[in-house]
Amino acid sequence: MHYDWLVVGAGFTGATLAERFASQLGQRVLVIDRRPHVGGNAYDEIDDAGVRVHRYGAHIFHTVSDRVWDYLSRFTEWLPYEHKVLASIDGKLVPLPFNLNTLHALLPAADAVALEERLVTAFGHDARVPVLSLMQHDDAGLRELGQYVHDTVFLNYTTKQWGMRPDELDRTVTGRVPILVARDDRYFRDAHQGIPTEGFTAIFQKMLDHPSIDVETGLALTDLGSSITWDRMLYTGPIDELFDHRHGVLPYRSLRFEHQTIDVDRYQPVSVVNYPNEGRHTRIIEHAHFSLQHLGRTTITHEFPQAHQPGVNEPYYPVPQQANRERYDQYVRDTVELDGRIVLAGRLADYKYYDMDQAVAHALQLFKRIATGVEEEVAA
Repeated sequence: MHYDWLVVGAGFTGATLAERFASQLGQRVLVIDRRPHVGGNAYDEIDDAGVRVHRYGAHIFHTVSDRVWDYLSRFTEWLPYEHKVLASIDGKLVPLPFNLNTLHALLPAADAVALEERLVTAFGHDARVPVLSLMQHDDAGLRELGQYVHDTVFLNYTTKQWGMRPDELDRTVTGRVPILVARDDRYFRDAHQGIPTEGFTAIFQKMLDHPSIDVETGLALTDLGSSITWDRMLYTGPIDELFDHRHGVLPYRSLRFEHQTIDVDRYQPVSVVNYPNEGRHTRIIEHAHFSLQHLGRTTITHEFPQAHQPGVNEPYYPVPQQANRERYDQYVRDTVELDGRIVLAGRLADYKYYDMDQAVAHALQLFKRIATGVEEEVAA
């Protein structure tokens, strides 16, 4: 069987481009994924308790892009959902990101009032202040607040998440942890937020339900036989794997999930509770909040970060360190050997973290470049 495109990976990047190739260009596409399902890390399913479970961690769709929202809305309707996260700190459940409500929940009333006034004076209402910036502020009281937030909210959580201290990571990680000078407890402020009515998996099934698209799950690139031929490949897997790790393995962080069904309608007040300073897990997810289910039973998931081991667990997060970017750049230079026949895209191939909406936006931009034949010019 011959195809115009072989798409390796059935996550948001692969599914979006496969759908565009088929529906807009009329091209034949084979989509493969080594996991036994489509959807990548956004895969969800109904468990034995009847709860729709996000098998690879919490996924909440949010975007500021009308284009991305409108595109995905062709394949789903949305449950209205605004994500709120709590953190267990000093025996209390308090809102994240750290905001004025968190301030008043954790500190004595007089101290909280005084610090709120100083925050508003220094930054104004609704400001988003990086913790590291606050730790360097001229005001000694604000510096102490920044240090308090760093130590109680960020330090131990980051150490668990990445397996290293914040000062061992690029500032792209440490620099984006905010304090919000506001009382808005929403985790995201994007114009569009929601959960797919029938779940995330259904989006991928509908995107790939096209007569010019064939889908094979449980099939790795190395498993393809000689009977399958293709003109071009879209590769969304780990870039170092594509080149047989010739420059060494690029490190990722992985996750381990422990799912548990409990005979209560609700286990916790929100879908996600973070545990910066307790236990080995970073958070507990309660999935019924996402789908607005009330079944009298609920499923929770403890999430444990761990090192990625190729062939053993899934790679989730590229490790943000300069040495890793330099190794990745070596692989990028090797792509000239591919003569344009293989296109790389997605979190693993780009060695860059993308939210779901960013993956879709990047895929739509890439499709436009491919369709108009100006890939190299725009990429440069």
